Amino acid sequence: MSTQPPGPKGVPVFGSSRHYARDPFTFLTNVAEAYGDVIHFGLGPIDTYMLTNPADVERVLVTEDAKFHKPDFQDDAIGTLLGDGLLLSEGETWRKQRELAKPAFDPRRIASLSGVMTDHATAMVEEWEDGDVRDVQLEMARVTVKIIVEAMFGASIDDERTRVVQANLEPLGRRFEPDPFRFLVPDWAPTKENREYKRSVRVLEGIIDEIVAERTGTESDPSATVTDAPEERAPRDLLSVLLRAKKRGDQTDEQLRDEMMTMLLAGHDTTALTLTYAWYLLSQHPEAEAKVHEELDAVCGGETPTMADVRRFDYIERVLQEAMRLYPPVYVIFREPQVDVRLGGYRVPEGSAVMLPQWVVHRSPRWYDSPEEFDPDRWLPERRAKRPRFSYFPFGGGPRHCIGKQFSMLEAQLILGTVAQRYELEYVREKPFDLRGSLTMHPDEPMGMRLRARD
Repeated sequence: MSTQPPGPKGVPVFGSSRHYARDPFTFLTNVAEAYGDVIHFGLGPIDTYMLTNPADVERVLVTEDAKFHKPDFQDDAIGTLLGDGLLLSEGETWRKQRELAKPAFDPRRIASLSGVMTDHATAMVEEWEDGDVRDVQLEMARVTVKIIVEAMFGASIDDERTRVVQANLEPLGRRFEPDPFRFLVPDWAPTKENREYKRSVRVLEGIIDEIVAERTGTESDPSATVTDAPEERAPRDLLSVLLRAKKRGDQTDEQLRDEMMTMLLAGHDTTALTLTYAWYLLSQHPEAEAKVHEELDAVCGGETPTMADVRRFDYIERVLQEAMRLYPPVYVIFREPQVDVRLGGYRVPEGSAVMLPQWVVHRSPRWYDSPEEFDPDRWLPERRAKRPRFSYFPFGGGPRHCIGKQFSMLEAQLILGTVAQRYELEYVREKPFDLRGSLTMHPDEPMGMRLRARD
């Protein structure tokens, strides 16, 4: 058997890069359809191996995860942005930070945050009026920023600072769009793009510094007694945990900054995008939208959804799962093998890039009937059980699965339920939207939707 996996033969090293940069989603779909489970191509100077079989994805993320690390090529601009936060750190640093963050993501604590989530969602819809046209992506981003700041930093963020955060996300997003020539431009080069990127990082760091200053000194509960259980003696939001660790000498200012930047950006973006795509899909499938309303009416009876209601949601959860299948906010994951490995019968050399594309696997006809169709019922237990485990991995998998998965799913269900209690959302453009690749998958144009008040 050949040791070289198939790929777009005859294409120059930068040929694949240009195709990928122009339209990563079409490129990934086309090479997956044309070649096998392991596809070899070049992305700029990076030798890349794309895996499309769930069994191989599971090996990389779970059963042989120790052989694969986050790739070095992600340590340049993204390293400047997120540093050694949970998303990028490795080894003992990652294990220490993950353990430190666990109390903030304890299931009981996450459940206790349902009121925070619905309060912000309710405040958002109270500003809406029947007939308004709203960019739903901006609306979802705004509300999820406010939720993550209160839930994980124990602080509030006003509308002005929320707009500042949103305004500075655009330069960050552009910095991470696929571009083969960006590999040739060092981060220190005084290009317009580099200047805007660094300016946005500084602005976001300034907001983080303000929040830390506001919270410093409040990380312990002065009313607690020594007889209280440890979890009852002090706040358990992430920033309080990090500030206490800093006071003990277990956390540096730089580590605290990295974790907060990671949580601020990753903690709101994926949920906002999941909801954006869910609203679009519901607007295109009125029968599914009607089922959402039926479930809300039956479970909530016109009241604001609660944690107890979410436990009874069935169809709403399936809608969100299907939205993340069709439009996974994180559309590719990269890993770098630390030793030569064999995947799909081929040798993948140490130091190359292994690409795990949710976009491709989630839409493969090998694992899904009519994969381009929106079908929430494909997540019924009996249908789901027939598919390989890693035919669906929107939150990654293995030891490095997204620590915020439970938080995100609860937040998405409560926001969707709160909004859908009052409004139907109608997509106003005649044509479907295009997609833009960056760190996450974004619509390439405003997602204008007209609000229709429910009777």
